Amino acid sequence: MITLDDFKKIELVVAKILEVEPIPGKDKLYRIHISLGNEDRYIISGIREYYKAEELIGKKIILIKNLEPKKIAGYESKGMLLAAFNGQTLSLITVDRDIPEGTEVS
Repeated sequence: MITLDDFKKIELVVAKILEVEPIPGKDKLYRIHISLGNEDRYIISGIREYYKAEELIGKKIILIKNLEPKKIAGYESKGMLLAAFNGQTLSLITVDRDIPEGTEVS
């Protein structure tokens, strides 16, 4: 269990996917260029077997913004997208209305 104060430390924001590129030699990984409105970042995500790159462009996703950066497959990842996975199907957590990038999720 975590406290509400612990949960409040997590910065969740809306991000827009701008570009997606497969990482050579890594069948599951994409390098994803995202916009947070006033800032662009790259994240590395293991969703390649569930989504084609062209399906992701333009999607507005939910991002953990304040996750400590990590090197994955030689690239720095600055955040983590949220998704639901039931063991077979993966579904990105997206917004269903036109919400600006960078908007906080609460």
